[in-house]
Amino acid sequence: MWKGVSFSFQASGWGAELAHKLSRKCDVVNRGFSGYNSRWAKIILPRLIDCQNAAGGDIAAVTVFFGANDCALEDKNPQQHVPLQEYSENLKEISGLLAAAGVTPDKVVFITPPPLHEPAWEKECILKGSPLNRQNQVAGQYAQACVQAAGQCGSDVLDLWTLMQKDGQDYSVYLSDGLHLSEKGNQFVSQHLWELLQGRLDGLPFILPYWGDIDPQSPDSSLLS
Repeated sequence: MWKGVSFSFQASGWGAELAHKLSRKCDVVNRGFSGYNSRWAKIILPRLIDCQNAAGGDIAAVTVFFGANDCALEDKNPQQHVPLQEYSENLKEISGLLAAAGVTPDKVVFITPPPLHEPAWEKECILKGSPLNRQNQVAGQYAQACVQAAGQCGSDVLDLWTLMQKDGQDYSVYLSDGLHLSEKGNQFVSQHLWELLQGRLDGLPFILPYWGDIDPQSPDSSLLS
């Protein structure tokens, strides 16, 4: 699985939680790069996917998690900013690159950017000597574009921006600094992502037999058959 967030394998991270759930069934691989946007991701994606392995059916699922950097305000953070229309096209191009490598759209889950808690993130920006460089409303536009792109590609989508704000809940608890996921936010992503992935991954067979099923008199026959 390709993760769009490089911190997902930290302690209590959603990637680490998925790896735990899928222990001995498949490898959960982190291919997230801190600070990257969809423009840069589509350039490096061909390096990250082994076409032969993908075409052979070795990849069970891929997550594509971009938008939180793309939606940075152009006048405040031009380096990471990607225009909304280009962002949408980049996601569809990423889907096409995955499909060309044998990863069909039904194996892909797009994840929208989460909401942005502006007061907390503004404090972080000020500490770094810059003004507020993102807005929650703009993040929502990118989330909507992600949802639409996923539908056009025929893939599932986890709409964090909408789910975390559902029923007017305090979404700030899901964010450590207004932008990045907190421990509770990681748990939120893990729970909702697993609901999308469980049906296709939970039934994967164990890699190698359970220890109690190995013939102690002839382990080779159990382990190499």
